[in-house]
This record gives sequence, C-alpha cells and structure tokens, in this order.
Amino acid sequence: MNRAIVIVLDACGIGDAPDSIDFGDQGSNTIVHTAKAVGGLDCPTMGALGLGCITDVPGVPAKPHPIGSYGTMQPQSPGKDSTSGHWELLGVILDKPFPTYPNGFGDHIIKSFIEQTSRGVLGNKTASGTEIIQELGDEHLATGNLIVYTSADSVFQIAAHEDVVPVDDLYRYCGIARQILTGDDAVGRVIARPFIGESGHYQRTERRRDFSVKPPRLTVIDVARDSGLPTVGIGKIDDLFAGQGLTDTRHTTTNDDGMKATCDALRDCDRGLIVTNLVETDMLWGHRNDPVGFARALTRVDEQLDVVLGLMLPDDILLISADHGCDPTTKSTDHSREIVPLLVYSASLRSGIDLGRRTTFADLGATVAEALQLPGDVAGRSFLSQLS
Repeated sequence: MNRAIVIVLDACGIGDAPDSIDFGDQGSNTIVHTAKAVGGLDCPTMGALGLGCITDVPGVPAKPHPIGSYGTMQPQSPGKDSTSGHWELLGVILDKPFPTYPNGFGDHIIKSFIEQTSRGVLGNKTASGTEIIQELGDEHLATGNLIVYTSADSVFQIAAHEDVVPVDDLYRYCGIARQILTGDDAVGRVIARPFIGESGHYQRTERRRDFSVKPPRLTVIDVARDSGLPTVGIGKIDDLFAGQGLTDTRHTTTNDDGMKATCDALRDCDRGLIVTNLVETDMLWGHRNDPVGFARALTRVDEQLDVVLGLMLPDDILLISADHGCDPTTKSTDHSREIVPLLVYSASLRSGIDLGRRTTFADLGATVAEALQLPGDVAGRSFLSQLS
C-alpha cells in the first residue's frame, strides 16, 4: 500500500480494560456512557465503518454489511495517558510506568526549577487544571509566580496568564522543566497551560503545548522515515513523540484544524504515513465531565470523516482508534484505563471482518508496518492478513 492514515480520537475508550480495577477505573466506558447520557450518538460514518458492530452504542446501530472492519485493542503498557497510549499504538510498549506525583513534586525538582527560571512556584499539588487557575490565578497575577500542578497522569503542568508570562516564555520554562525531569523523574509530559481572563473568570487558551520525553525505542514512524517515506504528524503528534521520526509536522489545536490538516496532507502526499491526534474529546470535554460536548465533538469528526474517505485512493488504509479513555459520566476527571475501538477501511481490503479483542494497541502499528512494507520486526501482531 502507498499510504497509511492513523486517526487517534483522544480519550475515546470503549470499555474498561481487564486490569482497570488496578487503576480505579472499573466500569468506565467512555463512548457507550457518553452515548447513553445524550440519548444516542449521531455518528453515521463511524457506524458505517463498523462502530456499532463492536458493542451496543446507543444511536449507532450495528450494520449488517459495514464498509470497514472493526475490533478493540487493550493496553499493555502500564499507564493510561496520551504518551504511553500513542507510543503503544505506533509500536513501543513500555516496560514500566512513568513516575507520578500524587503528593506534588519533590523539593529537589522545585528548587532546581525555581533557580533556572527565576520564577517562584504556586500550587505544586494534584489538581484540576480549570480549578487551580481559579484558586491561584489572583496570586499568580500579583506575584508572577508560576502555577505548577500534576494529575493522576505522569505530567508536570505549568499554568500562567498570558498577560503575566508571554506564551513563548512559558514554553521556554517548560523546556527547562523537561531538562530537569530526567532519570527516575522522567515524567511522560511537561505541559504548558496558558490562560487568560480576570479574577473569577479565568479560562485556558488553545495555545497549550506538550513536551514529551523521547520514545526509548524506534516507533513505526521512525522506521517509515528511515525507509524514505514521508511521515506527517498532525495535532499534538509532534509533542507526544518529541518530534522524533517526523518529516512534516502540522501542529493544530482544534479538531476542525486537525481534520483539515489531515485532508490537506492527503492532497499533498501520495505515499507515506499520516498520524493525526484529535484532542478536543479529551481536553475540552472528557476532563470536564461534559458528555454533551463530548458527543457533539464526535459528531463533528464523523461529518469530516466523509471528506477523508472521499480523498482516499484504493491503495490507502485508514485506521481509527484511541489512546485511553476519559469517561465524562464518572465522578473522576482523570483518564480511565480502557480498551479502545479499532476501525479499519481500505477499498482494496475485505470489509465486515470482526478483528476481535487485540491484546495490545501495538497491533495497529504492526499492521501499518506490514501495509507499508517496512523492514524489521515491530511490537504487536499485524491483522492485515485477516483483511487481505
């Protein structure tokens, strides 16, 4: 095949993983619970690809003859974050989890960060990003000190008002934190969280940036690039893979921009690998426990998938999946340890095939590698032969 297109619907899990109890996520089911909360999803394109054949999704009936093939994949890496999820999808399975800091970051980290940025620190605790800027925003404006916080994920997050700390300076401070957080303290991501507004009405902006640790081994993206193929990262793919392996990065902040960039890449590149992350379901709706917004975002993506399908050539393969869950109907605002949906389409492959429950996200990457005829062994087991 000439082109592989991977679209990751951020946080769109479809049922608790077998080990979800170890993460406190037993019973989570992001897509199904969202569908139930809004009286049914309006996603006919994903339905045509086979979404309703995976499980009972209100509003998305099972098609007797879907145009795609379908299944689920369970996580093998010990985590439930975007970095480990995306890495596993593209062939890197972690041996141990990224470090987390439920009680805040150690003095050695904070002291070094203060010394190198010449800025004080507020917070240094586990918190909701939308809540902590309301709690500490006034003090931040008065002092210029940076709001540092974390979550259940392996993240070092820095929030700053754009009128107090220019966004480029915030990105620079994140780069300093990334250099500090190595070795045993190598968190998955350092995240810039710029915000605007006035006291009591602060709101985060779309200029968030993620500074990921580099993958410990070559991903399918690296192998594709090393084989001379164009590799396009869209959305926050460049952040999650620390730019590694990409020949073209198109950083976007909204799903609309991400889908447009995906369509543009299909028009620009007649071969290679395109990987897109669509972040809104996670960032705007999952973490805010808003199933209505979550469902609306899925409907919008579904509409734009029609355009993607129209731009595909017979020798292309499209794979749609997710990196974890973030069930907006639970009390928690954190990610959830879930299996993820798998939808596959190519005009040159069989359709309507039940791919079953895959034991690792890496089966997607292995299938991409086989489809693009990439050399070497990669993690996971390709399912391409089931579709040929």
